[in-house]
Amino acid sequence: MDISNRGVDDESKLANRNYIRWDAEGVEKIPENEENDIMAVADMINAIQKAQWNSHRHCFSGTHARTQGVVKGKLVVHDQLPAHLKQSMFDHGAEYPVVCRYSSEPGDPGLDDRIPQPRGFAMKVFNVEGDFLPSGIGIPTQDIEFNSTPALDLADAKTTRDIIDIRIKYGDNQEKKYEQLEARPDTELQKFRDTVRNTHLESTRQYSQTAFRFGDYVAKYCLVPNTSTQKKLYEETVKPTGEQRHSSSILSEWLQNFHRDHDAEYLLQFQLLENLDDQPVEYAGKVWDPEKYPWQTVATLVVPKQNSFDWEMKNFWEDQIRVDPWHGLKTLQPLGGPNRLRKVVYPASSALRRKMNARPEVNVKSLTEVP
Repeated sequence: MDISNRGVDDESKLANRNYIRWDAEGVEKIPENEENDIMAVADMINAIQKAQWNSHRHCFSGTHARTQGVVKGKLVVHDQLPAHLKQSMFDHGAEYPVVCRYSSEPGDPGLDDRIPQPRGFAMKVFNVEGDFLPSGIGIPTQDIEFNSTPALDLADAKTTRDIIDIRIKYGDNQEKKYEQLEARPDTELQKFRDTVRNTHLESTRQYSQTAFRFGDYVAKYCLVPNTSTQKKLYEETVKPTGEQRHSSSILSEWLQNFHRDHDAEYLLQFQLLENLDDQPVEYAGKVWDPEKYPWQTVATLVVPKQNSFDWEMKNFWEDQIRVDPWHGLKTLQPLGGPNRLRKVVYPASSALRRKMNARPEVNVKSLTEVP
């Protein structure tokens, strides 16, 4: 829901709602045994990476392994935002250079694009100023991640441990995997990834899925395609069979064709926390209802025409860059169980990748350092 063109009355109503502070009691509740679950997941992700190394003789990230494109652009923070949206790096009008990566979410870099699965989008924002989280000190970037499904099936550490175990054991046997998933209370959430709409990435809305500190408050965020060309592309879906079946790399091909001829624009929107019972922070498997809790626009991502599949940029991102939501400002701190899991799993995944590929991690500090 885009509120960028709402009237004054609507803006006034949104400004006066009872948004919950990020440090309020009950926002985060760490469950028992979470640390053990997180460590088990880190080991599982490393096992997936080693299995992919055996297939490709190269180590990739445990998730979002398939790059569909890498582009450069700028994030433009809007002037004259209402007070409740003037939070963290969005407290004044500004422009920030960015580099962004489109991806497919599973851990197999060779995954056929004709297979419906969640798609990802990641963004490194440069020239950011402020007080950084410990792992981001000395790296003046804000790392922001998105996924094409609004709810996260790996909804907390325990769920993540259970589901990844099922995927490892039965990943090549859909029938057996579904037997396991259908015995769970969250069956619909877990099977949804196999039925997502498989369409042009430039037309795909992207979500944070998990909650973050948003200055004084708590929010989820999303990216909304905003040009008429991008919106029109949503009408076409990938054809997996038949005489007009698409190629196994159709998503990256579509992106290359689009970015060669068109500029792209996305709205960056935030959805603020108002009701902990209805908008859980610890469990990311529930969508925050946008009819009750509207999306509110704070910035615009602008991507000019360019080559979206430069081999040097692709390999540099996959082999040396790490995108981590814990690389960023304290005022945008990741919240909830899935983000505490990322704090451990991401460095473990990155460390194995660097070791097996004999490539050092590079924490880029400016856009000029990206090929």
